[in-house]
Amino acid sequence: MATSVDVRRDLASRADPRRAESSSRFLQMVPGGYGEGDRAIGVSVPDQRTVAGRYWRDLSLAETTTLLHSDVHEERLTSLLILVRKFTRGHEQERGEIYRLVLANTDRINNWDLVDSSAPYIVGPWLVDKERGVLDRLAGSELVWDRRIAIMATFAFIKAEDFHWTFRLSDRLLHDPHDLVRKAVGWMLREVGNRDRAAEEEFLLRRYHAMPRVMLRYAIEKFEPQRRREYLSGTL
Repeated sequence: MATSVDVRRDLASRADPRRAESSSRFLQMVPGGYGEGDRAIGVSVPDQRTVAGRYWRDLSLAETTTLLHSDVHEERLTSLLILVRKFTRGHEQERGEIYRLVLANTDRINNWDLVDSSAPYIVGPWLVDKERGVLDRLAGSELVWDRRIAIMATFAFIKAEDFHWTFRLSDRLLHDPHDLVRKAVGWMLREVGNRDRAAEEEFLLRRYHAMPRVMLRYAIEKFEPQRRREYLSGTL
């Protein structure tokens, strides 16, 4: 059986100090940044996907959890990519274990790329046919990553043409203080509009005056130029 040490060695062999420096800036692993205290070693996401594909079958959930608790960003992301593969191919009991593992470790899913690589592919799909109250709890959390997980999980519902929870959580998070949540809300509203423009606009028209600018810009990004100008100028 593979171990977390095997995965770490494989990732380390692909590390690039110049990429690490760039990743640290991009993911704000700098003093005062939202990723402060994190550490990158400079492994590209395609390489991390390759490593995940190599080990996901043989790495136990316990060893994957060990990776998730690493202080190296790429090791945590690779652990989540492994969990997504296990979840997608697992039976109901395995999928439930992985879902619960993710929710028990949201403090380790502590950057936007980690959230976006897991919440829409584990949390959301698990809840598609289940009670979803946990998303209200996450949306009310003081942890920014919990709040982003909540709204990003609704991507799975959107793909099933179910927009209720996206709108519900967008209302809850409409005045969220963090840009990473505001952007995620706008993004999910845009995804609704990609499938049902009328539904998105019905939601926006009652709220766009109160929306943070970045949220609105993300939500209307695919609109026609004239329609975007009308929203941004407040003339609707």
